Amino acid sequence: MLRVNQVKLKTGHSEADLRRQTASILRVPEQNITELRIVRQSIDARKKPVIFYSYSMDVAVRDEEKILHRFRGKENLVCRSVQEEYRFPASGSRKRKSPVIIVGTGPAGLFCGYFLALHGYRPILLERGRCVEERQRDVEAFWETGKLDTASNVQFGEGGAGTFSDGKLNTLVKDKDGRNRAVLETFVKFGAKESICYEAKPHIGTDVLCTVVKRMREEIIRLGGEVRFESQVTDIRVEAGRVKGVTVEGPGIAKRSAFVESGQLVLAIGHSARDTFSMLMKRGVPMEAKSFAVGLRVEHPQQMINENQYGAAQPGDLGAAPYKVTAKAKNGRGVYSFCMCPGGYVVNASSQEGHTAVNGMSYSGRDGKNANSAIIVTVTPEDFGSVHPLAGIEFQRRLEERAYAVGGGKIPVQRYGDFRRCVESGAAHEMLQQTGDCVRGTDAALMPQCKGTWTWADVSRILPKACNEAIVEGMEAFGRQIAGFDRPDACLSGVESRTSSPVRIHRDERLQSQIRGLYPCGEGAGFAGGIVSAAMDGIRVAEAIAREYAP
Repeated sequence: MLRVNQVKLKTGHSEADLRRQTASILRVPEQNITELRIVRQSIDARKKPVIFYSYSMDVAVRDEEKILHRFRGKENLVCRSVQEEYRFPASGSRKRKSPVIIVGTGPAGLFCGYFLALHGYRPILLERGRCVEERQRDVEAFWETGKLDTASNVQFGEGGAGTFSDGKLNTLVKDKDGRNRAVLETFVKFGAKESICYEAKPHIGTDVLCTVVKRMREEIIRLGGEVRFESQVTDIRVEAGRVKGVTVEGPGIAKRSAFVESGQLVLAIGHSARDTFSMLMKRGVPMEAKSFAVGLRVEHPQQMINENQYGAAQPGDLGAAPYKVTAKAKNGRGVYSFCMCPGGYVVNASSQEGHTAVNGMSYSGRDGKNANSAIIVTVTPEDFGSVHPLAGIEFQRRLEERAYAVGGGKIPVQRYGDFRRCVESGAAHEMLQQTGDCVRGTDAALMPQCKGTWTWADVSRILPKACNEAIVEGMEAFGRQIAGFDRPDACLSGVESRTSSPVRIHRDERLQSQIRGLYPCGEGAGFAGGIVSAAMDGIRVAEAIAREYAP
């Protein structure tokens, strides 16, 4: 097959248009093309409001060698297609005396379990939270009533924290072994739209992701694996430097506690399992504090973002426009957008009583009125006030406690204009109308779009002063990149504290801890940063186990 790049068409084109344009570039009759497949689709908005799709296509066509000769020296336009086919490694020869245990069913644990089950292993997946169907009901109840279930929430339960997010599936991780495509094709197999395999910025949406997660669990069980919910690992047993098993507690366990033997334990615990990090620390699992980022969610009208990015408030089949902004503050801190949710919601993502944390979420349609993203600032162990491996967790807790106090248990929200002046937002709607700081061309100020109850508050009291200063500098800089980004009525919500794990659990080139048989995995262990990279790391760990042990 041939790879044809830079196939450009205006939005709204047909499949026939795509075939016609590809044939035109190759300078062959359309009937000479026997197969056509989209490899990549991106958006070219340099001439907005006229927007183009730019494609890379894999094409089966007559006289391929003749065409390659014709484009010699123009390989950036037409070249031979090189397929990146994923291959799971051959199994090792060592025999296992017990099943592989995977702790956590977020993307890392779920994909590790699925790929092991697919190749003859029968893993046991242990999840402290509930299945995704029950978890959806628990989360909705929390958003409506404010009553938190610490075992089943936005952070804990089947699918992990990413289940209640925008469901972005792009990653910067290099993929010479084809794991990225294997992840995307697995999502498609279990219910995602096929276009995620070629879109430059694919997303799945929380509604679709819930269905995909359930179907993956059902397939793991069909293949002989087990998935046990409400089963929290509270201890690990280590003998002679090797893991021997775990203590599991939960309402569905006889006497509420049981020991499960295993010589291969995958820790895919996610970034919010603070009690598990403490237990691992006590058991001598080597780890260290790592840098991460904290900040606030900012909301703007989605139409404003569309106009800036695409030149049209309603961009048709392009859908809600995303953005990415970065800056560097005078104090040297990087400040940037994170987890941008077009047409999304700010959600109460708390998992601990007396603490408030927020995140962003979009449904697959991305059809909400507001756009939101986290505007975050890098923090390092120097900010934590200690070199202890768990100091970053304590730093997070302090911020979340302040957010809870500022908002009285609700999501605290403040206008950017008030945040900049450190003035609590109150009757902000009327105040903005009187001062003329309303949305340009409208009669009303922007209102937050939240999942969970919210209240006007002084959000500027949550973060350290240096972070607030960096956010203000960043917002002003972003206003020069996207007109209106620094508008006074933009809504800031806090606190965004769970951007990534504050801990890295050490592992070697065989992906094992110093404690043999223990495999730190995914975002919680500090080796991923999003749904796809966590899933890819889960596959890597599955491969490492398979290379050493027979099914």
